[in-house]
Amino acid sequence: MSAPGRPPAAEGFRLRARARSFQFALRGLVRVLASQHNAWIHALASAFVVLLGFLLGVSRLEWALLALAIGLVFAAEALNTAIESLGNRISQQSDPWIESAKDAAAGGVLAAALAAAVAGWLVLGPRLLARVSTLFGVD
Repeated sequence: MSAPGRPPAAEGFRLRARARSFQFALRGLVRVLASQHNAWIHALASAFVVLLGFLLGVSRLEWALLALAIGLVFAAEALNTAIESLGNRISQQSDPWIESAKDAAAGGVLAAALAAAVAGWLVLGPRLLARVSTLFGVD
């Protein structure tokens, strides 16, 4: 039993509890993809990037960069969705604090998406331009 004012002591490691944690996390990602139109756009862009990566033969390090960029965008989108959901639950009325939190979260998604786009262009752009140049016989 924990002392008053202190959080309860953490339970020991249990594999079943960890598996349930992953279950909850996957359920959250599915909810984000099912409910957020911008997540659909991110998913389509991610699929396109992965396809281009295979077609253009990116290196392991470049795959790592692309995977981190894609993961960053989905993490930001999930956090944005969580903040929006909590804000909507707290108040349906216009509240400047909630609006500010939602705007900041949406700005985080925008920053992540722009950074991912730059990373994608830096990795894929030169190879893509080389392929297009070869295709049209331009040196």
